[in-house]
Amino acid sequence: MKWTVKIVGKARKQKEKLPVKIQMILHQLAKDIEDGGPVRGDWPNYSKLSDSEHHCHLKKGNPTYVAVWRESKNEIRLIEVIYAGSHEKAPY
Repeated sequence: MKWTVKIVGKARKQKEKLPVKIQMILHQLAKDIEDGGPVRGDWPNYSKLSDSEHHCHLKKGNPTYVAVWRESKNEIRLIEVIYAGSHEKAPY
């Protein structure tokens, strides 16, 4: 069963401000989550922040871009990307 990934609220607006290359990397992350679930140990600096929140780096260096996502434990397999942007403003 595939997961559903939604980029919601503030993250959707942040995504539009990202460089095109980083947007493409975020799109690939979303596809990987859809296919393999929210645990992404194959992505750079992945870590589980809590029982339902995860993060990884989209680009290392300066600036560093990260994504933070939350999984839903309901019947529907849902991932919400809640942050996509620079490392300095990441909500963790």
